[in-house]
Amino acid sequence: MPDYIWPPMDKRVVMGKRLSRLDGPDKSTGRAKYNSDLNPKDLLFGVLLTCPYAHAKIKSIDTSAAKSLKGVTAVRVIKEAGTEVQWEGAEIAAVAAVTEEIARDAVRLIKVEWEVLPHVVKEDDITKVGNRAKQSGEQTTGDPEAAFKEADVVSEGEYGIPVLTHCCLEPHGLTVQWSGDKVEYFPSTQNVSGIGTDLGKLINVPATNVHVHMDHMGGGFGSKFPADLWGEQAARLSKESGGRPVTLFLERSTELQIAGNRPSVFGKVRVGAKKDGTITAWESKTWSSGGFGGGGFNAQAFPYVFGKIPNKSINHQSVSLNTGSARAWRAPNHPQLSYLTCSAFEDVAAKLKMDPIEVFKKNLNYTDRPEVYRKQLDIAAGLIDWKKNWHQRGDSGSGAVKRGLGLGIGTWGGGGHASKCRTTIHPDASVEVELGSQDLGTATRTMIAMIASETTGLPLSKIKVKIGDNSFPNSGGSGGSTTIGGVTTSTRKSTVNALDKLFEEVAPLLGATPDQLEAVDQHIRVKGHPEKSMTWEAACRKLGTDMITAEGENVPREAMKEGMISSGVGGIQMSEVSVDTETGIVKIVRHVAVHDCGLVVNPKTAESQVYGACIQSICGALMEERVMDAATGRMLNADMEFYKLAGIGDIGEIIVHMDIAPEHDKRGVIGLGEPPTIPGIVAIANAVANAIGIRVPVVPMTPGRVLAALERRNA
Repeated sequence: MPDYIWPPMDKRVVMGKRLSRLDGPDKSTGRAKYNSDLNPKDLLFGVLLTCPYAHAKIKSIDTSAAKSLKGVTAVRVIKEAGTEVQWEGAEIAAVAAVTEEIARDAVRLIKVEWEVLPHVVKEDDITKVGNRAKQSGEQTTGDPEAAFKEADVVSEGEYGIPVLTHCCLEPHGLTVQWSGDKVEYFPSTQNVSGIGTDLGKLINVPATNVHVHMDHMGGGFGSKFPADLWGEQAARLSKESGGRPVTLFLERSTELQIAGNRPSVFGKVRVGAKKDGTITAWESKTWSSGGFGGGGFNAQAFPYVFGKIPNKSINHQSVSLNTGSARAWRAPNHPQLSYLTCSAFEDVAAKLKMDPIEVFKKNLNYTDRPEVYRKQLDIAAGLIDWKKNWHQRGDSGSGAVKRGLGLGIGTWGGGGHASKCRTTIHPDASVEVELGSQDLGTATRTMIAMIASETTGLPLSKIKVKIGDNSFPNSGGSGGSTTIGGVTTSTRKSTVNALDKLFEEVAPLLGATPDQLEAVDQHIRVKGHPEKSMTWEAACRKLGTDMITAEGENVPREAMKEGMISSGVGGIQMSEVSVDTETGIVKIVRHVAVHDCGLVVNPKTAESQVYGACIQSICGALMEERVMDAATGRMLNADMEFYKLAGIGDIGEIIVHMDIAPEHDKRGVIGLGEPPTIPGIVAIANAVANAIGIRVPVVPMTPGRVLAALERRNA
């Protein structure tokens, strides 16, 4: 039986080292080519006509003028007359032309007669949504009313976290060529192995006839799994244009309107506690929306992380809006759950005049991992100088600029997905590792190479990683922080299997059995007898004209039993802010993130994941939100000028501490993409409340909202 288990921490040569991304130079110099960069011969340009209204019916549609425009090769009607359209930005028609300018001119020539219908696009005030709110979750545990009566203190608050869009820097889209019965498909996707099957179903082509390729992609955050309607239409435009390739990437406005969003959550929370900070009762009445379908928010997870609180009452409603639909967004539901829960907990602490760290610690037995959180709270507090800088809420001196500290908590799964990998050892000593995975910018290529290097004893430069193509062995889509566990395990098994075959070839030459050999520092040698060795090149030459090929597979349940991967992590983030009470401007002073994720293959790239997540949290806390106009039903900030994201001057100092310890390492590899996006927004919101003495109930905490909160406090 091959020995797949990870080497002990003190025996690793490559794993655990702070190595830079292999594709970093290509990306930083512009050599890396994204599918939105492709420019094949005879390329056509696809453009969509989209709906300008939040809710309308198509009375008639006339494409004759567009079809007759010189340079137009195909025009397709996506939604016929009589169709009721439920949100702005919905796809109505598609055009392909020899230039992008001609395609846009053709779209403008399409005449649509609309019947505009009533709409609802805002959900922050549930009294104004009419019959759009539907009950979607109600649960009672214990006796919450009795617990509230017996509580020493009861805190009540209203909180809100709005819809955010994914705002991928590379918009959703593809380049595609449908010629004969074959489709060459170059999407921006998180699902290289699976998206070809999806497109094939849409256009009635066997999945085996759809070839998918993608070397790099510019952000997805959970939104780039399906082929989508625009993918189908681009393929059909290609076929109707004689099989010429078509590129169709969404315009920025359409990207923000329809390519996915993170659902909102608003609500009223009541928390009961003892004088010592023990939480005894929880009541939440919440509502949310992620679009026309409502959003699918899991309110049963309240109170977040502290799920064992004995007395709970939970009521949740989903609101259907005339807006584009929700899609998975780094840690679906968790940032919103953490925001409402940790805000309410800090408000209880303020009412008790207790340090919130002590309140959180007092209730850790309500969590699944109390000792992990206790340790992480202490580490984070030390990194941010909590004891020195924390003060009672609002007690931050007499000057106009106030400072405050806040914290948030998070958890996630992160077990590895199903994955297959193929390793080939060539007679010329080169090694190829192939799997149908994708690198979203998370250093997946580098992780695969590191595992192969650790197994074979070869430097990274000798390992050729081939991913991004559905002709390679199937590997799962990159979502739910499942990629790292999946690809590292399949790569480890594949490279071990290939190496064992090489050992069988050369063992007689070294006077040993295959199980007595090891691969170290570009040599094959007998364990315990380093003088009995041969170079990797010499060993490979013994293959003659043959090559060694071996596969390995991550079967999640088996891998967890083997100790290769695991699931379930924790994280604590703390933030220090300054707030100018005259202007309402909030600035990040320091933001600390402490996270565990099992065995850390590369601390440098792991920290990079956390840095990115913290920056996204700063965006969500201070500036980022979708702004809808109730009167017109339109998104007012569907562009990069007014859909605000953080710049380098907005993020302050970010301190990342990976909780690397033997007790975590022995659990195997666990994903990290989602967890650090969870606690950041609420840590910043709690820090602002600590600084100015009153809760800013709804994020982002723009200057206007901060000043409004200060007016309420002064009143």
